[in-house]
Amino acid sequence: MEGIWIFIAAVISFIIASLSGIKLIPLLHKLKYGQTILEIGPSWHKDKQGTPTMGGIMFIISSIVSALICIPLYYIFSTGPSEITVAPILVNTKIIAGVVMALCYGVIGFFDDYIKVVKRRNMGLSAKQKLILQFLVAAAYLATLYISGSTSKTIIPFIGYVDLGIFYWIIAAIVIVGFVNATNLTDGIDGLNGSVTFFAAAFLMMIASYIGIEGISILSATLAGGCLGYLVWNFHPAKVFMGDTGSLFIGGFLCALAFGLDIPIILIPIGIVYIIEMFSVILQVSYFKITKGKRLFKMSPIHHHFEMCGWNEIKICIVASMVTVVMGVGSLFMVLFGV
Repeated sequence: MEGIWIFIAAVISFIIASLSGIKLIPLLHKLKYGQTILEIGPSWHKDKQGTPTMGGIMFIISSIVSALICIPLYYIFSTGPSEITVAPILVNTKIIAGVVMALCYGVIGFFDDYIKVVKRRNMGLSAKQKLILQFLVAAAYLATLYISGSTSKTIIPFIGYVDLGIFYWIIAAIVIVGFVNATNLTDGIDGLNGSVTFFAAAFLMMIASYIGIEGISILSATLAGGCLGYLVWNFHPAKVFMGDTGSLFIGGFLCALAFGLDIPIILIPIGIVYIIEMFSVILQVSYFKITKGKRLFKMSPIHHHFEMCGWNEIKICIVASMVTVVMGVGSLFMVLFGV
């Protein structure tokens, strides 16, 4: 029964996301919500000038609508309407709070995108404003879990449950905000963030199914299907970009899935591409300051470095996706034998 609803959730999300582009993209063009390309970026990216942004709305809507349809129906048809309340309260809280958290990050991204397109510059909200808002959202999410009975214990494969005490909540907030910004940095070339996220969500879906947390597995399927539908419009050459609206939503959504499984550490292998992108920026900036002007990479985030080395956008997407698949398989085996 669960497998059927996972499939239905993915299909509904895919259909909504892919079909929404028919109306959304012309609307974004009409509103002149076109992306402004940075002067310091690769010269060939100038051809992307004016491509509409905020396309992440496609998979945001599709994921939420699909989840609202499929998760309740799964519980109804698997347990019966009279027994719907037997679903673990904490699990349901994690699902609802996780979706709300992802939406809040999407809203932050929307305001950032809106400021960019209105002012016709790639600045948006300041770094300080973003961080304050992002930590507030993470704190609200974690506070909701704590009030609902979540503990400071977390699963570490091959070790078991580890109680980190108060440090768990501090580390969790830093992990969420860091990961959200990492997914944001990964959005820089056609199809990259969408394809990597599709595979990340697919493996989280398989892990959730194995553990037996059906709501999380269905929720994962909605993101995977939504990203696939979005890629219909975003794969090279892109007709729309997800913008911070979509990339920040993705970061929050993936964190919600990992914390919903009580295995937030799984974000490291499954989200390795995002993490590499983030650390490439940190290393580039640090090296630049230490050496007083020298660069470690030709450009950061690292996908631009590979562009400068002659890789085309499709090749970068394929390689990044394959890295995610390999690490996803490793994560799956880690859970199968270590949890």
